[in-house]
Amino acid sequence: MVIERFRDRDPLPIYRRPRDSGRMLPEGLTYLDSWVEPNFDRCFQLMECPDLRLIQEWVLNWHGLGVTIEIVPVVPGKDTVEVVGPRLDKGSTS
Repeated sequence: MVIERFRDRDPLPIYRRPRDSGRMLPEGLTYLDSWVEPNFDRCFQLMECPDLRLIQEWVLNWHGLGVTIEIVPVVPGKDTVEVVGPRLDKGSTS
């Protein structure tokens, strides 16, 4: 999950970049979807990649445009169930 924070809640410089140059994704990084807060404070983007260095490369393409980027690695819920499932009947973890 990538969380972008727009400087001064101004999304225009950020939206111009993909319009003019595309998303500039390195090979292997896949954009899945995004959600933007109604007040243009933050954009939440779901990306998929085998190597977090690809996200670092992508972030560098956006440097200087008035956005700060937070990278939050996430695990799909179905995969988490596979990890947690075998422990469900083993009692408390405390």
